[in-house]
Amino acid sequence: MSNVKTLGKMFPCCIRRRFLLLVQKMPQYHQNRFKCSAETSDDSSDQTSLLMRLFADRYYISPGVFHSKTCTYGPLGTELKKNIHEQWWTSVVRSRAQVLGINTSLYGGTCEEPVRIVNCGAIQEILNQNSFTKEEATQKIQKLLQDSVPVRTSLLQGALQQYIQALELVNRKLPFGLAEIGWCHRPDEQLRHAPFCSSEVTESLLVWFCSARTSSQWMDFWARQRLQWWRKCRDGRKSVVPHVISISGNMDRGMLAYLFNSLQLLKKTDRNMKLYQRTVLKLHPTLTPVKVALDMGRGSNLELRQVCEGLLQEFLDAGISTWPGYLGTMPSSLEILHTKYDEMGVLFTVMVSESTLKNGLLLIRNRDTTIRETMHISEIKHFLLKYISASDNL
Repeated sequence: MSNVKTLGKMFPCCIRRRFLLLVQKMPQYHQNRFKCSAETSDDSSDQTSLLMRLFADRYYISPGVFHSKTCTYGPLGTELKKNIHEQWWTSVVRSRAQVLGINTSLYGGTCEEPVRIVNCGAIQEILNQNSFTKEEATQKIQKLLQDSVPVRTSLLQGALQQYIQALELVNRKLPFGLAEIGWCHRPDEQLRHAPFCSSEVTESLLVWFCSARTSSQWMDFWARQRLQWWRKCRDGRKSVVPHVISISGNMDRGMLAYLFNSLQLLKKTDRNMKLYQRTVLKLHPTLTPVKVALDMGRGSNLELRQVCEGLLQEFLDAGISTWPGYLGTMPSSLEILHTKYDEMGVLFTVMVSESTLKNGLLLIRNRDTTIRETMHISEIKHFLLKYISASDNL
């Protein structure tokens, strides 16, 4: 369980407890389903890989993330990350008149930046020059390093550099804030939190400029406001005006935290009253990458597929993210489909069947309640839009 404890350090205590409980409760048959011989052969101790494999199989992370130093996401993970960014940006920038969004350069950081882009070929060329003495080669390599481009390890420096320009924009009145989401490189991340912790970090940052007199109150305010994000608060020295409060968060770790905290193992009985365990990724509706899975049952494949294609286009035009399950080449039972979509976190499964061709009725299943109900095809889009809109207030 050493890897489980290591990954657990990445999250707040409540999420850490949730994660440890999950890996302890996963039944052996479910573990075997997601085993990878190269990753779990060491006495099956890498419980973390089991959950990560689940997220990989359900298109949230790339299978290569296990030993990679970069954050790579699958289609659903990419959409989830975008949704998290959108929620953060709306909360920090769009909902506040005093916070301005910025976009700073990844390159050209301070001279003290520990990460630089170096031409390896140029270094090798220097080393291969037999005419150079050791001292000459050292000097040339040092010069090459000095001339190389630094890569930022934090968003803070770029925000501070935009302070003067932003101050003019707000008529030189405090307080105001600058917000950004961007990529940073932190080479020591692997050493502190390995495995599954990338040295490439997507960071969210709010920098709040205020007077020295109000800095303590503002710091308390922003700490309360951002409890759901990893935060880092600091104020300036007494002799410095304005004081600066910096609240940053690692969005990649935040995404993993949402995934682990949303994964639930629920007990349920089937039609024969047989107890079984159901795995559900209960992401919040606003974060769920796929709102609807569109599939078809028995009947005329050509006609059912035409109905599905029409519904798919209607949903996409309305901005409803939809998974075209009907395009799958392997026929599956409803139980297998529901298991797949539950593990993907899909909110609703819409089934087109022979009844749809006869009387326009669809079968719709709710992820959270598992209740199946019939609905006319003319009402389905309005129902979904109403549900998604209402979920913003949950």
